[in-house]
Amino acid sequence: MSEAARSLLQRWGASFRKGTDFDSWGQLVEAIDEYQILARHLQKEAQSQHNNSEFTEDQKKTIAKIATCLELRSAALQSTQSQDEFKLEDLKKLEPILKNILTYNKEFPFDVQPVPLRKILAPGEEEHLEFEEDDEEGGAGAGSPDSLPARVPDLNGIDLTPVQDTPVALRKEDTYVHFNVDIEIQKHVEKLTKGAAIFFEFKHYKPKKRFTSTKCFAFMEMDEIKPGAIVIELYKKPTDFKRKKLQLLTKKPLYLHLHQTLHKE
Repeated sequence: MSEAARSLLQRWGASFRKGTDFDSWGQLVEAIDEYQILARHLQKEAQSQHNNSEFTEDQKKTIAKIATCLELRSAALQSTQSQDEFKLEDLKKLEPILKNILTYNKEFPFDVQPVPLRKILAPGEEEHLEFEEDDEEGGAGAGSPDSLPARVPDLNGIDLTPVQDTPVALRKEDTYVHFNVDIEIQKHVEKLTKGAAIFFEFKHYKPKKRFTSTKCFAFMEMDEIKPGAIVIELYKKPTDFKRKKLQLLTKKPLYLHLHQTLHKE
């Protein structure tokens, strides 16, 4: 193990223990901050080029999955829903994996996916939310979309399946908007054309202007469609079906949290 790798693992381990200590002491705000900062560090390392990394591609995949688990625990601490939440005792199982990442060769203990490695912001950049403010009374407010329609367009923006809308958001807690709905894609994944992706658009109705505005969007590409939990990043509007000029919605660590189920016929 190189000195650089040893130092990196020591810093990660110290941050991990700091977060779980805060969590076990009931200092939830501090725990959330520590988890999100460490998750960003891990995501950045998982995204790094091979020549600039101390880790193999398989090790970076495991690092990215640990980052996802940190995000899931952070989300659980900000939710009043106890069902299917990622528990502290689950997270603690990952500490020895992170510590021994250079020799770890077993199956990852949780069915999660890494955050898609597109554009990652470094820790310390999370200063200001960039949600647009509503300019009329009676709106849903910044960051409170009314619905989350899903669509499956090709690279030209042509829908390959019917657009599926969702009911109005169930509730809003802190930085989270909860929908708690099931969306079923109306076509076999194998039959979707090359370059297709599943898009989710956060929609918000403006009563005074009498139209529905897109707040932001997120998407999954075909190689990201796998069973289990996944968190994907939010991008600024307008919705970019060609995925050429993606801009993160905010420097805050905000994501769309999904759980995927694949059906076999």
